[in-house]
Amino acid sequence: MSKFAIGFDLDGTLWNSLQAVSDSWKRACEDIPDVRRPSDEEIKGVMGLPPLGIATTLFPYLTQERAMEVFAHLTEVEIAHVAKVGGVLFDGLEETLDHLSKKYPLYIVSNCQKGYIEAFLSYHGLEKYFADHEDAETTGLTKGQNIRLVMERNGWDETVYVGDTVGDQRAAKEANVPFLFAAYGFGRAEDPKKSIHDIRDLMKLY
Repeated sequence: MSKFAIGFDLDGTLWNSLQAVSDSWKRACEDIPDVRRPSDEEIKGVMGLPPLGIATTLFPYLTQERAMEVFAHLTEVEIAHVAKVGGVLFDGLEETLDHLSKKYPLYIVSNCQKGYIEAFLSYHGLEKYFADHEDAETTGLTKGQNIRLVMERNGWDETVYVGDTVGDQRAAKEANVPFLFAAYGFGRAEDPKKSIHDIRDLMKLY
């Protein structure tokens, strides 16, 4: 197997789960009297942030400890819901993964909670395409540190990290690996050196 691997962010890069996440968080908030329901725009705005960043951004009127308690409840409801309904895969995703995985190991590193990547893979039957994955909750590390962790435990010498936000770009820089901007996603990047405008563009590059 190649010592070069291709890494992916999840939300905004491989799929759009915003509707499922938004529905589940709003429903979960109805059970909590001291919080207000976040809007779709507010939820979209925190996608990709680490757990603490999401909690304190959505619930700035709560103490940090309480915000994290609320967020833990939201994610518990979310994972169960996403596992049942899935999300919207970007057009051409499975075709692209099938093409790439025949030549390179693929992996996912996300700032999500434990169980979220697994729900994505299981619902859509994509486990066979990925060699590894890691999330922020499991390790407590930054996204950049998790990229290095996955590389080191698999013995991969080089990688490129594909993501759709400035946070992904900074994570790649922290991990000292090239960044490929998914311009079709949710966010923006700071003068990226290389971009793709469709997930299928990866088949032209690799």
